[in-house]
Amino acid sequence: MSGLTFWAVNTIQKDAQLNDTRFGRDLGLLLASNVVPLIAEDNLTEVARFSSRFYQSTSSVRYMIYTDETGNIFFGIPYSSAEVQNSLTIERRLELPDFPSDDHILPLVRQHQSPNGEVTDVFVPLRHEGKNLGFLAIGINPNATVVNSSNLTRDVTIAVFVAIWAMVILGAVFNALTITRPIKELLVGVKNIAAGNFKQRITLPFGGELGELIFSFNEMAKRLERYEEQNIEELTAEKAKLDTLVSTIVDGAILLDTKLNLLLVNPTARRMFVWEGKNVIGENILELLPRELTNQLQTPLEQMIQQKSAVSDELELDKTSENTSLQQRISPGEYRINLSQPTPRIVRVLLTQVFDQHRETLKGVAMTVQDITREVELNEAKSQFISNVSHELRTPLFNIKSFIETLSEYGEDLTEPEKKEFLQTANHETDRLTRLVNDVLDLSRLESSKIYHLNGVDLSQLIEQTLRTYQLNAKDKELVLNKEVELNLPLVLGHYDLLLQVMTNLVGNALKFTSSKGIIVIRAYHFKTKSKQFNDKSCVRVEISDTGIGIAPEDQAAIFDRFFRVENRVHTLEGTGLGLSIVKNIIDKHHSQINLISEVGIGTTFWFDLALYEDNCSSSEGCNNETILPRTVDVHPNSLLF
Repeated sequence: MSGLTFWAVNTIQKDAQLNDTRFGRDLGLLLASNVVPLIAEDNLTEVARFSSRFYQSTSSVRYMIYTDETGNIFFGIPYSSAEVQNSLTIERRLELPDFPSDDHILPLVRQHQSPNGEVTDVFVPLRHEGKNLGFLAIGINPNATVVNSSNLTRDVTIAVFVAIWAMVILGAVFNALTITRPIKELLVGVKNIAAGNFKQRITLPFGGELGELIFSFNEMAKRLERYEEQNIEELTAEKAKLDTLVSTIVDGAILLDTKLNLLLVNPTARRMFVWEGKNVIGENILELLPRELTNQLQTPLEQMIQQKSAVSDELELDKTSENTSLQQRISPGEYRINLSQPTPRIVRVLLTQVFDQHRETLKGVAMTVQDITREVELNEAKSQFISNVSHELRTPLFNIKSFIETLSEYGEDLTEPEKKEFLQTANHETDRLTRLVNDVLDLSRLESSKIYHLNGVDLSQLIEQTLRTYQLNAKDKELVLNKEVELNLPLVLGHYDLLLQVMTNLVGNALKFTSSKGIIVIRAYHFKTKSKQFNDKSCVRVEISDTGIGIAPEDQAAIFDRFFRVENRVHTLEGTGLGLSIVKNIIDKHHSQINLISEVGIGTTFWFDLALYEDNCSSSEGCNNETILPRTVDVHPNSLLF
């Protein structure tokens, strides 16, 4: 409507301008034809009189100006040249338009804007008998009716324009209050719900379908909030279970992202790599691991990260680890590495890729670190044990088989003394084989999880039984076997048969490694510790001393190992090498420790401490002689060795 109105106003104004132009041109030509003869005669008085009558007869003429050829004004209405010169003493000129040629007789028309409207300027050349006398400039006022109509149209147009835009603004405000605002609120609410903010609510008071939509949105948000709370509780419970499970795993568990940065570390891994108290989450694993692990795992880890899909060929991983030692590589993704820092140990590392639920995108790598030092040591000990047992069994079996085969094949050719000697040798080897088997069974039983019930044991009686057992053997070897047992010795907490076996093994070893005229002494005495750690506990110490060949310092550390025999270095006496291992295990069952002091050529003393029965020592409160010894007992060789 506004555009149509402006088009109508422009059309009216153009028609008015065209009419004014035609009127001014015709009027100028008419006036010029009447005044040209008068100007040629220089009769300016008659020109003035004629022009005044013409100017006063119509209101359409705004001004009439006469100029010469150069534009100097010599007469004008509503003012004259003489009046201007008399009053202002200046000369007036009129800027003439550019006419196409000198013989141009058609008037030129232009418009200029005035406070009362647009004025049409008509310039008419004054020519008489081919001579140019000057120019006539006539100003034509705009048509009043047209101007009023145009102003009315303009006012109506402005009013219509303002009314339309006022309606548009009111409509926009109404639309914003009734439709746009709730839609924006719903949009914000939906975005918040999509972002996980299920507490979002819309409280606009609208009815109808829009109100039902807002109500339904709020109900949906309430249900989602309840579901979220339930899911959070379930997820929290599952996370707590997972955290508890990961934290209680005895193996080290490490989770890495695709940049090999730490995402999760369980307490075992922190202890294993000394990361306690350090914020290692987010750090690169290759900068934290010990050097040996970094050298072995850097290439496999980088290759695993480069494999973005679970469908990758498993052989590709094998090819990437060709630089890894075959002895260190156990299976694809599994490595065994010897560590020297922070403590010497052997670890097994398992690398596993972690994918999303569709097994399409790699999310990271899981590392499982197992300390297999004990396992390796046990395997080596088992292999060594089997090797030693096989070796020890083979010798007596070979001897038995050799002598029996000889008796079987050449019995008729042998004399009775030779037969008797062969049979005695076979019998002796059988006894040796029996002792070995019994020692192995005893050691196996002691190292098992069998629980031995400890009761009160009278050490005096036990020592007396040991002396009776070996008295004849000592006499045969011309050895002195004595005892130094404190009177009224209290009962100790122990197992009679096991302690008897300890005494038997220790005294038997002393008899074996002590030469003639030597002395063997069994001591037992009661003493009270001065250690606050054990609350002034009382113990009984048992010592077995001899004046035998002694044990070299380099052998003392391994004397309690299985199948270790000093006689292999110093003489050829037979033995299984299990006696002191059995002694150590029995003393361990009594929550104590076996110790020794020895000097080659002087003798050896073994001792251990036992808790008193009346003190009601629990299974976890034995007498730790390693702690008690330096504080309560004089261990100078003179008190333990002869």
